[in-house]
Amino acid sequence: MACLALPLGAVIESPAHVDVPRQTNYEGEFIILSPVNPQADADELYECAHGSALKEQMWTYMSYGPFDSVHSMRRWLEDRAESKDPLFFTVHHRKSRRRVGMVSFLNIATDMRRLELGHIWYAPDIQRSNVNTEAIYLMLCETFDRLKNRRVEWKCDSLNERSRLAARRLGFQFEGIFRQHMIVKGRNRDTAWYSMLDTEWTGVKQNIKMWLYQDPNHQLSLTTLNSKIQ
Repeated sequence: MACLALPLGAVIESPAHVDVPRQTNYEGEFIILSPVNPQADADELYECAHGSALKEQMWTYMSYGPFDSVHSMRRWLEDRAESKDPLFFTVHHRKSRRRVGMVSFLNIATDMRRLELGHIWYAPDIQRSNVNTEAIYLMLCETFDRLKNRRVEWKCDSLNERSRLAARRLGFQFEGIFRQHMIVKGRNRDTAWYSMLDTEWTGVKQNIKMWLYQDPNHQLSLTTLNSKIQ
C-alpha cells in the first residue's frame, strides 16, 4: 500500500557557518551598547534605577530587582558579565555620557537560527526617546544582517502594556498569550509572545532608519509605519 503524502514545511538550506552575537561594542548615533563591566557600570546603573518610586517601578515586571544597595547590584552584574546566554550589555547614552539601562540577547538557538531580545530596562528619563529604538535597531542588525537568523522573539508579562506597545511599534508581530507561563516574584505571569521574521526585517529596518535618522522631529509614527508590514 502506498503511503499518503502529508504536507511538509519548506526546505531550509543549512548555512555554511552559524555564529552567536558578538560580545563587543555596538555603536549608534545616540547610544553605545557595551559588554557589562560591573566595576565601571554599577554606580550609574544603580543610581538611574533606584532612589524613587518612579525609578523603582521599572522593576515591576522583571524577575529581579530592585536591589538594596550598589554592592548588591554590583554582585548581580558580576554574574551577568560572566553569562553568555543571556548575553548582557550596558546602554551608554552619548549625549548625557551616562549609563542608562541594559539589554540582552538570550535563548540563542543557533541550530534553529533564532534568538530573543530581553532583559530590557532604562532610566525613566530616557524612556520614550531614541534610546530603545536605536538599541533594538543595533541588535536586530546583528541578528538578521550578520547572523542571518530567521526569527527574533520578544516576550513580556501580558500586563506590561509599555513593553507590548514597544514590541508592536518596533515591528514585532503578536503571536499569542502563554497562560500561567511563569511564576515571577510569587505572582502568576501570563506571557505575551511577539516575533519578527527575516522576511519582515527589510521593511522594518527601512522604517526604523527613517524614524531615527531622517525624521529628527519624529513627525512620522513608527507604529503606523510598521503596522503595514505583514
